Amino acid sequence: MTDPSFDEFVVGALPVLLAFAHRLTADAAEADDLVQAALVKTMGHWSAIERQDDPFVYVRRVMVNTHITWWRRWSARVTVGSVPEHTSREHTQLSADQDEVRRALLALPPRQRAVLVLRFYEDLSESQIAEALDCRPGTVKSQASRGLATLRSILDRSELTVEEVTR
Repeated sequence: MTDPSFDEFVVGALPVLLAFAHRLTADAAEADDLVQAALVKTMGHWSAIERQDDPFVYVRRVMVNTHITWWRRWSARVTVGSVPEHTSREHTQLSADQDEVRRALLALPPRQRAVLVLRFYEDLSESQIAEALDCRPGTVKSQASRGLATLRSILDRSELTVEEVTR
């Protein structure tokens, strides 16, 4: 039997956790597994976690660390983007751009990917990212800089620019 406050947290945070996990993994099934694994890891310690300022930050950190562990174990996997439902030219180009960015993000080491996802998709500040990843703000800056440089080199081979990606 779970703590009622844990159940409330899961109900309220699940959509956001799933969206975050999908950005980290670029795979819906793996995102579901990641959220489930993080919630299982936090459920047993919920009474201590809920006393923190923001339990969401703790759960998100568990997700990032779990994803990094999985990535190290399964780094040889190949993922592909999803097929778009609509086939209009504009939608097709947008979907192709999103897929290209997703693939470029997957080429990054997990820590750099996490920093960029937290910064540009979750819109967190450097200090919030440092807290979420349990590191110093300087580490966040250097990981973001390296990650963006790598993205630029990957995306420079195409017409898509990092500026379009980070808008």
